[in-house]
Formats: sequence, C-alpha cells, structure tokens
Amino acid sequence: MMKPVNIPDLSASLFNLTVERKMNVQPNVLFDAWTNQFDRWFAAPGSVIMEGEVNTAFFFETEFEDKRYPHYGRFLKLEQNSLIEITWVTGAGGTKGAETVVAVKLEPCGNGTKLYLTHSGFPDEESRDQHKQAWPLVLEQLDRRMLEAT
Repeated sequence: MMKPVNIPDLSASLFNLTVERKMNVQPNVLFDAWTNQFDRWFAAPGSVIMEGEVNTAFFFETEFEDKRYPHYGRFLKLEQNSLIEITWVTGAGGTKGAETVVAVKLEPCGNGTKLYLTHSGFPDEESRDQHKQAWPLVLEQLDRRMLEAT
C-alpha cells in the first residue's frame, strides 16, 4: 500500500509566481526531463539523486560562478506527460530553507508544448523575485537542451 503524500501547507504564504513558456519539444520529452534527466539540463553533472516517483526524495546541485548550490525536494504528484508537482528547498540564496512547491503543467501545443510553471510558498518577496527572474532562464535552457537532444 502506498503511503499518503505529505503536502506542505502553503496557505500562510503570500509569495507565489507563475511562468508560461511555449516549448519546442513534446510533453513526453519534458516530463522525462523533470522526472529523471535533471543532469541533462539543470543540475551539475554527477550531482543528481532522483527516482522520479511520487513520495521519493531528490537532491541535486546547480553550479554558478564556480559555486555549487544544493536543491532538495520530494515528488508530490505525477501525471504522465501532463503534470509534475514537487517540493523545492534551497539554501540562503534560494528559498532560504523554506519548503516551497513547484507545479509544472504540460499541454500539447502544435509541434511543441505549452508549459505552465507555478512556484508557491516563498518565505518573502525577495526570494520570490529571485526565482521570478531565474525560472524563465532555466526554462529557456531546458527547451534548448531537450531540443538539441531530439
């Protein structure tokens, strides 16, 4: 029997963001990228620990200006090729240790995908605004790297 998923209570948080992007690859490619290919588009090589299943934890590091930044989380919800929902925890420069939630919705759109990313539960405006600047760049990189791989 599967254990129930413990979903963080974000009701007290007023700091959320949404990013939309038309991606050039199909939903199945993006679903795989989010569930078992973080090292191909986002994480520092060799740093990913991820099973890509509901109720499992993940860890990876990103690298920026010769520094490594750890990211932790859990898979909350997976709907094949259409939805990924995870918790997202980073240190001082990211979510400041707060357990936030990232939901990625994928909808077929012509030869590509319309991606809707919602990131909820930031501890403050500063943390939200940093992610509001970063996510479009991260999604652009995801699109480019997955397109190169197909």
